[in-house]
Amino acid sequence: MKTFKILALTLLTFAITKLHAQDTVRYTGKTLVNADYHHGQLSPVMGVHSIQTFRANREHPELAENFGWTYNHAPMLAYWNGKFYIEYLSDKVGESIPPGQTLVQSSKDGYSWTKPDVVFPVYRIPDGTTKEGRTDVAKDLDAVMHQRMGFYVSSKNVFLVLGFYAISFDAKDDPNDGHGIGRAVREIQADGKYGPIYFIHYNPGYTEKNTRYPYFTKSKNANFIQACNELLSNKLMTQQWNEEADRKDPLITLQKQYKAFSYYHLPDGRVVGLWKNALTAISTDNGKSWPESAVRAPGFVNSNAKIWGQKTSDGRFATVYNPSEYRWPLAISTSKNGLDYTNLLLINGEITPMRYGGNYKSYGPQYVRGIEEGNGKPSDGKLWVTYSMNKEDIWVSSVPVPVTDIATQHVNDDFEKLAKGKALAMWNIYSPLWAPVSVENGALILKDKDPFDFAKAERLFPASKKVITSFSVSPKQNDFGLLEIELQDAKGMATVRLTFDTTGTLSAKAGARYKNFMKYEAGKIYNVKLKLDAHTRFYTVSVNGKDVLTSLAFQPVADVSRIVFRTGDVRRFPDVDTAADQTYDLKNAGEYEKKEAVYSIKYLRTEGF
Repeated sequence: MKTFKILALTLLTFAITKLHAQDTVRYTGKTLVNADYHHGQLSPVMGVHSIQTFRANREHPELAENFGWTYNHAPMLAYWNGKFYIEYLSDKVGESIPPGQTLVQSSKDGYSWTKPDVVFPVYRIPDGTTKEGRTDVAKDLDAVMHQRMGFYVSSKNVFLVLGFYAISFDAKDDPNDGHGIGRAVREIQADGKYGPIYFIHYNPGYTEKNTRYPYFTKSKNANFIQACNELLSNKLMTQQWNEEADRKDPLITLQKQYKAFSYYHLPDGRVVGLWKNALTAISTDNGKSWPESAVRAPGFVNSNAKIWGQKTSDGRFATVYNPSEYRWPLAISTSKNGLDYTNLLLINGEITPMRYGGNYKSYGPQYVRGIEEGNGKPSDGKLWVTYSMNKEDIWVSSVPVPVTDIATQHVNDDFEKLAKGKALAMWNIYSPLWAPVSVENGALILKDKDPFDFAKAERLFPASKKVITSFSVSPKQNDFGLLEIELQDAKGMATVRLTFDTTGTLSAKAGARYKNFMKYEAGKIYNVKLKLDAHTRFYTVSVNGKDVLTSLAFQPVADVSRIVFRTGDVRRFPDVDTAADQTYDLKNAGEYEKKEAVYSIKYLRTEGF
């Protein structure tokens, strides 16, 4: 009997060990990214809205944040007191090259954002300051910001914003080497004002005596002090401070230099931790301890960019990241249980031209962050994320929950009849500040005065080998601007493209050439019916009830499942062979077109035949 019990215990121990060895975040889906395309050939999540909140502008700082700084990166997101908040760091030209500061934007709806406020200003480092491991001596040197954590909402609803003042002597110096000054904190108040700046945590060698701001305990606000102490005692919060803190800081639980920690709770109370390079580990005691080492999540593809994970409002889980060795596209993977991720879908597959070169400025939508547990839940139930584009501009995307890439019904959208505020619920939009997408006066409006970007609206419909799409277009001009209309498959491959071009001509792509089949006038409404048989590749176009074109699709696809309206050409730069660093600025990078192109779409219908 004793031998049997020992054997049973051994088998049980082996089974538990094996179970926990397999119990990790993993990707078991079959979809992989093709980085030759900015969208990776991923199928888009239906109803994603991507909104530019900040556009860098050196030539016209008044149109940006009044400074004209062109390195803007590492945004963080929160939702508090009925508003969204974004915090991001900013350097004058390139990454970790002083001076640096941190700014905050807010929005009531996630679409219209305030001009950025400086929340942590430029900090002058005392002359004579040195840094362990370097021989440099500070002279007329400013700090740079480096923050892996942005916001904290306390149990008493005190809203804190945080940033880390770091030292970087040159373009190759690391601001997150553990030898910076310390972490600053202040309160964001309900009226939008900010409380005084304090330090909440100093790095070795720094105290109140040799820094600009006092320690938080000197505040006369008891709730603020309580919120700071609560934050300091939260191991999941302080784990985010890992790289910036001293390498032996007792405040940090897992002191190995894994980067950019994010986390979420599983239904059984365990905590999943995620770091750059898709490293992952599970804590069973709310972050008070972790396994000795994190492991690379099996099946995940992720380079040296951030990965975000969270529980979604439908009780499922999502990770959002760049699933390639490049910082594009921005994608989402979902899971029923928070461990097994089974799909890979597109959030943002656009890359704007990098208008301003600079140190370590990578191409693409990157460094994604969502709303951390405890930092608010938007009433719309969507998954909201923020990220930088090219480490230059700041964006947000809202992702409908449940997450799906399948349209189950054909489209019958009349913008005069759709409910106000919900007219774009089923549409995917890409909306830069100078090329916005909106619904106005019963029509879908695409505007564009951006020389480097475009407005885009797309609508998914059931995958169809034979389909009729009917829509109206009213161009407000015919001597400038561009509107391209494409039918695409799930991978973003276009098969038909119609173009309202800059010469007042409506044309269709036919291989390497275009067929010019009619002229169009400014202000006139054009009711277009496009009938496609994907199998034969033949399509016909009628305009205002008259057949105007029969032609062959320029590229074969098995079926089509979306229509795209875009005020610019397809972009293919950068590609996988583009050099990593851009050292030059684009000409007239801060200028907008003096004439704004406008296109109005009253309705869209699709049907099979």
